[in-house]
Amino acid sequence: MKEFIINKNDSGQRVDKFVTKALPELPKSMMYKLFRKKDIKINGKKCDISAVLSEGDIVRIYVKDEVSAVRTADTGFLSASDDLKIAYEDENILVAFKPVGVDSHANGETHSDTLIDRIKKYLYDKGEYNPESENSFSPALCSRLDRNTAGLVISAKNAESLREINSAIKDGKIHKIYQCITVSKPPKNSDILTAYHKIDDKRNIVRISDKYADGYKEIKTGYKILGEKNGLFLLEITLYTGRKHQIRAHLSHIGAPILGDGKYGNIALNKRYGIFYQELCACRLSFGLDENSPLAYLNKTEIKVPAFEKRFN
Repeated sequence: MKEFIINKNDSGQRVDKFVTKALPELPKSMMYKLFRKKDIKINGKKCDISAVLSEGDIVRIYVKDEVSAVRTADTGFLSASDDLKIAYEDENILVAFKPVGVDSHANGETHSDTLIDRIKKYLYDKGEYNPESENSFSPALCSRLDRNTAGLVISAKNAESLREINSAIKDGKIHKIYQCITVSKPPKNSDILTAYHKIDDKRNIVRISDKYADGYKEIKTGYKILGEKNGLFLLEITLYTGRKHQIRAHLSHIGAPILGDGKYGNIALNKRYGIFYQELCACRLSFGLDENSPLAYLNKTEIKVPAFEKRFN
């Protein structure tokens, strides 16, 4: 039998989601069987699979040890670098500046020097995060950037904030502004572009079409030219949808690829300028959360970092 006392970070989630995280080696088919047999109980009472947990609840799972290893405390993040640039932090969220060349999170590896590992290490050293005291939660990124894109990334320090921020992103209530440098001028000084987007997993690229086709999803990208110098153009980008490689592929599609972009850019011009990673930066964040959100105080906050302005002075 396994017993868990639900803490603040465990609360607010369905009991089946909690069991999946707390007992990662338990097969889902067996978990569903345990629910059917009423062998998973909350506060000594049988429960439905969709029951929502509250802080202080006691969850007991009547299962053999050999098929239900408890989630172990993962401290691999302690090997991450201490190099972490924090643009904003409070008791609920941390906004970090991700440099070029650092992954947002691990890609198929157990651990590497990723942004989220650096954040976990920082919070661990501050005494704000201890994996041994958590049943199901660890600090997590609410957004991500490609390895060779720099900029602001939101992370949540607790489960409630993670749910709030993820919901706000889904509902378009968090606004992210980018800057980029293009090797040619877009068709207009400013515009809001609409097109259709499809991921090609085999080639790890995306395709853009002006017309809808099967498997394509609508995208919307706004841009404004901020400056011009030596044949290069500084653009401010507003994302109205957030799909893989959207900015890079969409700008390339209209004939204004980003300088240094190896997938969608102009290789000859990249070599001429000696730039081999995309000059793209997520440089400003603002919030428009619901007034009843526990994070509504963020609506008064704009988070920004300098990007490429100095190069166009």
